[in-house]
Amino acid sequence: MKKLLIPVIALLAIAITFNACTKHDGVDPQTINITGLFSLTGNWSSLGITSKAALELATDDINAYLANKNAGFRMAVSVSDTKLDTTIAKTFFTKAKNDKVSFVIGPQSSAELAAIKPLSDAAQIIVVSQSSTAGSLAIANDAIFRFCPSDKIEGAAIAATIAKKGFKGLVTVSRDDAGNKGLQTSTGTAFIAKGGIISAIAPYATTTTNYAALIAAIKTQVNTLIASQGADKVAIYLSSFDEGADIFKLAALDPVLSSVKWFGGDGVVLSTAFTSDAAVADFVIKTGFFAPSFGLPTANQSKWKPIADRIKAKTNTDPDAFALVAYDAMWTIAYTLEATKGSVADFTALKTLFIQQANANTGIVGAEALDAAGDRANGTFDYFSIAKTGTTYSWTLVGKSDD
Repeated sequence: MKKLLIPVIALLAIAITFNACTKHDGVDPQTINITGLFSLTGNWSSLGITSKAALELATDDINAYLANKNAGFRMAVSVSDTKLDTTIAKTFFTKAKNDKVSFVIGPQSSAELAAIKPLSDAAQIIVVSQSSTAGSLAIANDAIFRFCPSDKIEGAAIAATIAKKGFKGLVTVSRDDAGNKGLQTSTGTAFIAKGGIISAIAPYATTTTNYAALIAAIKTQVNTLIASQGADKVAIYLSSFDEGADIFKLAALDPVLSSVKWFGGDGVVLSTAFTSDAAVADFVIKTGFFAPSFGLPTANQSKWKPIADRIKAKTNTDPDAFALVAYDAMWTIAYTLEATKGSVADFTALKTLFIQQANANTGIVGAEALDAAGDRANGTFDYFSIAKTGTTYSWTLVGKSDD
């Protein structure tokens, strides 16, 4: 962050012990509540669980920092499980509004964010998503901010990588939600701009449980492209969440779909649904599948790695950059509140200060500068695949978008 975090973290235990209960001018510090809306069970729960841990650790670190400065406020966080369900997300957002919460971190999917947008526009709540990427939500002057790059940046990155590897034909498939459809569209558009040919399959419903028809449609399009481009020039791009593992189970049974290269969107990276099933993990390895996650800059490793290690110790899961920017989001909120001396009365001023703090800060994941739509203005991507060691499967870094 713009303040030096490492000494704060190193002195955390001392600070909490001696300063957490310090009064400000003889008055107990005000508590400002932050709400997290994450998927803690079901689809994409690996990110939700690590994001929750990131918020909890950030709260500890921030309160130690505030106590050391004898600030007149402290922060508290509560996290609700949305299960990636848009109705549940709206219910918890409404609860946050009724509880007079001024900041929400999440929700993590673009579908949920789109669902709460009509509510957020009137709620005077600053919403910070750590992982929504849909270009359709890149809207200027609203109160929604995204601390990750939009799908246009990710789509361009993965499309450039696919083209660089020599592929000419690409079958694109996605789950029918705002984020995954956005990635399918952005990747396809960028691949065409690189001279490639796209066969886009209509997105499958979020309620789908039997993927036999989808597999048949993918195979038909793959065979068509193979006929014109050659088998070694055709690949498949799948943008999904954990249900992608079920799609892979069926694809593994088909000799054509098992013989071509697969790529993916960010919604599957680090998912245990892929590593806990040997047939799925072996299919990933066989087809050379990899998918991007918002990248962690090597230059900032001394800042983000200690936090990542603490999150892993708490969750037994390696966090990605999406989870780590949730930690950054908490600090940006803290600096905003520090500038207002803990006041949340003037929403317009609060929003203006939040943007100023984001544009000025360098978090553990790097510069937070926002574009005109309130989204992270730039970013690179880490590519992850699955490796097998003995009988154990694990996600592993295999490259970067700027390699």
